[in-house]
Amino acid sequence: MAQPNCTQATEFILAGLTDRQELKMPLFLAFLAIYIFTVVGNLGLIVVIRTDARLHTPMYFFLSNLAFVDFCYTSVITPKMLGNFLYQRNVISFHACAAQLGCFLAFMTAECLLLASMAYDRYVAICNPLLYMVVMSPGICMQLVAAPYSYSFLVALFHATLTFRLCYCRSNVINHFYCDDMPLLRITCSDTRSKQLWIFACAGIMFLSSLLTVFISYVFIASAILRMRSAEGRRKAFSTCGSHMLAVTIFYGTLIFMYLQPSSTHSLDTDKLASVFYTVIIPMLNPLIYSLRNKDVKEALRRAVSQSSQAAVLGKVRR
Repeated sequence: MAQPNCTQATEFILAGLTDRQELKMPLFLAFLAIYIFTVVGNLGLIVVIRTDARLHTPMYFFLSNLAFVDFCYTSVITPKMLGNFLYQRNVISFHACAAQLGCFLAFMTAECLLLASMAYDRYVAICNPLLYMVVMSPGICMQLVAAPYSYSFLVALFHATLTFRLCYCRSNVINHFYCDDMPLLRITCSDTRSKQLWIFACAGIMFLSSLLTVFISYVFIASAILRMRSAEGRRKAFSTCGSHMLAVTIFYGTLIFMYLQPSSTHSLDTDKLASVFYTVIIPMLNPLIYSLRNKDVKEALRRAVSQSSQAAVLGKVRR
């Protein structure tokens, strides 16, 4: 809680990724290209899934929600990060900083839990294929998506409230390119022990529960695949699960490195590199992972492109 005699900061300055002027414009162009590709990739994946009737299955319902979350949380971070390369002082107001932290935590938590829901979906599809459409009914699918959204919103609201009730009178320069808990705790005048305890407790519980769900699901999946007599069936099952396992490994591995390390070895410079990876790179990679490795999505993309081309040709003929 903020101290009664504290002179609270009304705005913060984001230090950004680098202070070297010769690197700022190349980095701006690189991250702008990545962000445009991320937006087009994720929104394009959502449109393809929603417009192609062949993809109206639980698996692609979860995938469209994952693409939506990727689009949202990179959009919370990247535009402000791009400003770091253009302005001498990248200022963010106290309330905007709180909103950025809250939104980022909400979408990041939602992604962790959605990956666990997707693992359960793959478990049912491979281990109980005859009951798949019964077990994964539209109502169950909605619950498996609504629960992560609801929980992540409550957790984000709780942590953002705790963080911004602290007193920031020491400095208003955040050694990061967005508002995050760790760099904010470095500049507060308040006692941060209880806040750090909540970070490790909530992050630990979320990671362990979601990772345990993924691990148990894939133990049963691996057992079911190894019992399959058809080589083609095993290949298809491994192909279906491979994209999800790759996304899980990249995302969870980066977050564990970022948040579950001792404070004595916690480096904000290292955090910046890790943060770039999971706020900018991973949202760009997920559409590639799920589209390039997925036959159904590639075919849906070809149909969408073909229909667009035919519509354009018909439009020219009519003119």
